[in-house]
Order: sequence, then C-alpha cells, then structure tokens
Amino acid sequence: MVGFYHPLVLSGLLLIPPALVYYYSYHEKRSRRRALAFSKLSFAKAAQAADNKSPFKTFFTPKKTVFILMLLTLAFLIIGLAGPHAPLETAKEGVNVVLAMDVSGSMQATDYKPNRLEVAKTSALQLIHSLGEKDFAGVVLFDSGASSAAYLSPDKEKVGRKLLAVTKRDGNTAIGGDGLALATDMADAIPDKRKVVILLSDGGENNAGSITPPEEAVSFAKTRNIQVFTIGLGSEEPVLYDYDSFGNPLYANLDEDNLKFIAKETGGQYFRSVDAKTLEEIYAGINQAIVREAEETDISYLCYLLGLMSLLAAMLISFGRRQAIP
Repeated sequence: MVGFYHPLVLSGLLLIPPALVYYYSYHEKRSRRRALAFSKLSFAKAAQAADNKSPFKTFFTPKKTVFILMLLTLAFLIIGLAGPHAPLETAKEGVNVVLAMDVSGSMQATDYKPNRLEVAKTSALQLIHSLGEKDFAGVVLFDSGASSAAYLSPDKEKVGRKLLAVTKRDGNTAIGGDGLALATDMADAIPDKRKVVILLSDGGENNAGSITPPEEAVSFAKTRNIQVFTIGLGSEEPVLYDYDSFGNPLYANLDEDNLKFIAKETGGQYFRSVDAKTLEEIYAGINQAIVREAEETDISYLCYLLGLMSLLAAMLISFGRRQAIP
C-alpha cells in the first residue's frame, strides 16, 4: 500500500488544479464571447464547421490536450513532493542474525562425526553464507558462561572464519541464562532491523549462568522484540561423551522442553536434529523461515518521471513541426 511522508502536500491537488480548470473555462467562455461580438458571421461559420467535426475531435483539441497534459504534470509534481513510498517486495530490510552456540563439554560427543561441535560449526557456516546482502551476522558461545566469538557484522566471510575457529569448552550449559541474554543484546545492537537469534544446544540442564531461570532470558528477548529459533541437537538416546574426575560417565541429555518454551514464547520455532544431515537441513530451512519485512521505498522519482513525460508531450504538441497551437 502506498503511503506518503508529507501527506499535507496532497492538499494542493484539491486547490491548484481545480483553480486552473476554473480559470481555463472562464478564459474560454470569455474568448468565445469576444469572437461573437467581433463577427457574428465568422462565429456562425465556425460553429457550423464545429458541428461537422466528431465529438471526440471537438473535445480533444490540441489546445485542450496541452492543458490536460500540463495539469497532469502539475499533479505528478505535487504527488512527488508529498513523498510517496511503498513496501516493495524486491527491497527487503536487513536482518540481524545471531548464532548462539553451545560449546560445553557434551558437544564433544561423537555421535555426529567427527563430533557435535564441528558438525554444528560447518552447518551454521552454510546459514551465514546464505544470508542476504543487507543482513548482519554474529556469533555467541555459551557453556557455564557466555562470550562473543564474532560481533555483529555485514562481513559474512569474516564471521564465518571466526566461527570455524571456535573450540570446545568444559563448562555446563546455561541455555536460559547468559547465552541467550548475550545473543539478545548483540542482536539488538544495530537498530531499525529485524532481530533473530538461532540458539543451538545439546544440553538443556540450566545449571549455570547469571540469569538462571529461562523465563528471565525469554522475557529479556521479548522486550527487545527478538525472535528466537532453537535447535535441539543429539541422538535419540543419551550419549556418553566423557568421565568426571571420579570416573563416573557423563551423558548428554537433551531437555527439549526448555528449548520449545524459548521458541514458543518469542514467536520462533523449535527444530530437532538427530544427525548431521538433519542439522544441515534445519539450518538451510531457517533462512527461509525468517520473516523479512518489506522495506518502505521512496517512489517519488516515478512521479517526477511521469510529470516530465507529460510536460514533454505538451511541448511537442505546442511547438512541434506542425505548430498545432498558434
């Protein structure tokens, strides 16, 4: 739908063209009265000749056509000055996309070859490279705490290199805490863009981080109007990934309820990955799932172009080779 930055300027359409039409009509009637007073015979001959012409030719005389074209030129100029704009589908706003990636000890599990972290990195890299020219990308890492691996930037190649350089950590997972909070803060760093966080984790035991309850991190994201897509990573069964200092086995257990809650509350979606292939498909599909709003694009230049065409047409009729108007 077309809108206007300066709608009050459109009031000129209600004032100026009608005034000119009134003046033109008044001038034509006055000219006819003078012609009649000058020579009744000449006027009679002219009237008879006019009767022999078709109504179409009588109405669209060169003089009237030029006047109509000049009115169109003026109308297009007024509309252009009003600042028309429209949400064009071909011009999309950029999106701030922040990848929040779990790098806790369980991401070393080898059910994804060579391990979960490496597969998550290469799959996420495909998403980064598929983003649009106006999109910004950033990377946040979290385990028992959170840190920025790549600040929000339009340089996807640079962000991709920093993503591939990520290494494992040994802390616990803080899904609802520092990881989501920091990703939210980064996504909101550049205003006037849609903001999206893609959070991947194979854990879900929210036992670390300064913002412990997931509800608080979700509330933080909602107040910033940030959509969060969550990805639960891991095989159907618990996977052994290490042993603690006492020799007890450590298993990666996915808490899907936490991830589903985050996605639902922020208007995002939850995805479940069970192997490398499904993870690649998820990342490939997320770019299509991101809602991209149409950008309000100034189209005043179209009005000026149409006005110029009307003016040129009027000039050709007035000053053309045949000199249609004396």
